[in-house]
Amino acid sequence: MKSQWKQADADACVARYGEQGISPALALRVYTSRLIGGDPTLVLHGGGNTSVKDEARDALGRPVRALCVKGSGWDLATIEPPGFPAVRLAPLLELRGVAALSDEGMVNALRVNLLDAAAPNPSVEALLHAFLPHTYVDHTHANAILALVDQPDPVHTCREVFGDRLAVLPFVFPGFPLAGIAAEAYEANPDVEGIVLINHGLFTFGETAQESYERMIRYVDLAEQALAKGRGGKRVFAAAPPAADPALLARVLPIVRGALSRAGEGEPRRVVLHHREQETIHAFVSDPRLGDLARRGVATPDHIIRTKNTPVLLPPFDGDEAAYAQACRAAVTVYVDDYRRYFEAGALMSQTEKTMLDPAPRIALVPGVGVLAAGKTEQEARIAADIYEHTVSIIEAAEGYGVYTPLGEDELFDMEYWSLEQAKLGKGAEPPLARQVALITGAGSGIGAAVARLFAAQGAQLVLLDRAAAGLESVAGAVRSGAVGVLPLVVDVTDRAAVAEAMDQAVRRFGGLDLVVSNAGAVWQAPMADCSDDDLRASFELNFFAHQTVAREAVRVFQRQGTGGQLLFNASKAAFNPGPLMGPYALPKAAVVALMRQYALDYGELGVRSNAVNADRVPTALFGDGVLASRAKARGLSVEDYLSGNLLHRPVLPQDVAQAFLALALSAKTTGAVLPVDGGNIAAAPR
Repeated sequence: MKSQWKQADADACVARYGEQGISPALALRVYTSRLIGGDPTLVLHGGGNTSVKDEARDALGRPVRALCVKGSGWDLATIEPPGFPAVRLAPLLELRGVAALSDEGMVNALRVNLLDAAAPNPSVEALLHAFLPHTYVDHTHANAILALVDQPDPVHTCREVFGDRLAVLPFVFPGFPLAGIAAEAYEANPDVEGIVLINHGLFTFGETAQESYERMIRYVDLAEQALAKGRGGKRVFAAAPPAADPALLARVLPIVRGALSRAGEGEPRRVVLHHREQETIHAFVSDPRLGDLARRGVATPDHIIRTKNTPVLLPPFDGDEAAYAQACRAAVTVYVDDYRRYFEAGALMSQTEKTMLDPAPRIALVPGVGVLAAGKTEQEARIAADIYEHTVSIIEAAEGYGVYTPLGEDELFDMEYWSLEQAKLGKGAEPPLARQVALITGAGSGIGAAVARLFAAQGAQLVLLDRAAAGLESVAGAVRSGAVGVLPLVVDVTDRAAVAEAMDQAVRRFGGLDLVVSNAGAVWQAPMADCSDDDLRASFELNFFAHQTVAREAVRVFQRQGTGGQLLFNASKAAFNPGPLMGPYALPKAAVVALMRQYALDYGELGVRSNAVNADRVPTALFGDGVLASRAKARGLSVEDYLSGNLLHRPVLPQDVAQAFLALALSAKTTGAVLPVDGGNIAAAPR
């Protein structure tokens, strides 16, 4: 590992932040923190923490010596000055003489000494940063360090690699206990340049940002060299098989997703899956020792809240989908039972009341497939996948050097159920469509775009289909966020092969599918006797057969998952009350209503719900090329009067139709229904 410090970049950072009134010390703290956070072999997803002791100003403008330490919710890779809440240093140093301090007491002491009451909570390791006298302190969970400290005799290993330049401490719970022994270790040997924590990570410190950062890099580099020498070029895992066939993934992922979603009792608790399969992962999941290696646990306790301690091990896929689904469900059931026993034993030992967390696995290992990480959102699943991918690398390095020996279950239980660690995951009710993957056709404009925006706001992960790339990308960009993963695909829904491939891509991206809004359509007009066969067939291809294609492919995914699903069709008032010249459009729309009901009949026993929205006179691109004007003229009305020609005398907008789709999506006991959204039109009411 090499230092990434560049003096010109450091100077530019100081100048840039100086224009905002940020001190050079804090500016350089941001600079080196980002260097650390930008290297995933050092820290991942909010891991690690850094600090600087600097002069700040209180509410009266008086100078105050403060600890500026990474705040909760910030990531070192992207941290900005507000991510370092300033805490009065003197009151923290007085805590050095306190015999004991509860977690709640520590958090309170940190918060009451914040210079800005609105600042984020300081790191749970803030007191350690405070008690060490150095200006800068850096902390990481570097892969190479973890591979060395997760060994049978890690103290001896660290002495061999680092000599006496690092203090070596046993695992101690973060917070006040660790702060105390870290300070004692430094005071016993003030010449040390850092502290290595068994089964945890590495602290380095210095009087300048560059010194502390480059000490971190130097010791991680020493660890990497020792690991490489110990391995000596030997292969640790079995030879990696080829990458998984995309067609295999399209079959396997929904089955695994269904098994994980049914890990608990009652209704399915869906998850989003993220797949990883780089060469080392394939070698790991194919290794004969997988059962032993994978069950030894996480490389550092900090990871347990993202991945749990161990993954679930699933069998390779043998081609029999029904038998494979049964085997996956059985493996998940055993995992959940084991987790319950682990929880009960841990709760008994802790002698405090605990509420069991979701017992479902976060990581599934499948030979021939790779790693499948589960989360409430795609982002959460990706985080778990990143951590486990690095865990595999740590296990490989540790086994190449010696024997991978992480922390035992007792300490891990305390970490998993530690209130301060749980706070990192956030709390609060999930939005109504959380954990669901929704596919929307015709999503680039009009009703489809409105549905995409509304469903994103309700927490769904989105697969957006449209044949117009520009509109599709615009909508995707507008709804994409940390909580909402979006897969935009340019697809003509009359192309059956393209729809099937889009469905497979959705499965490979998110693990499966839960909800379809089959919306794409267009208007053809002509007196029926004058309508050409080509036009009528074209209308049926888009306005009927495309709906059938989308529904058929979706149901195949639903069947593999075994967790139900939803089909929502965009019908039309014309299905019940066709207007003059509207036969070429009304006929396939009437067929769509019948199609919806047939799916409700045929697949209701699988938990698949099928419903339709019956909208009228919605001003969208559907009425392009003068269709809207011609429809108004056919009734002797202006366009404005035509659009509000309903019982409420109010136009129906795309967002109104989107609300109807959402209402059906959330109506758990409704299927085979048509919901009108027309402002009131008795002539079009279903009989």
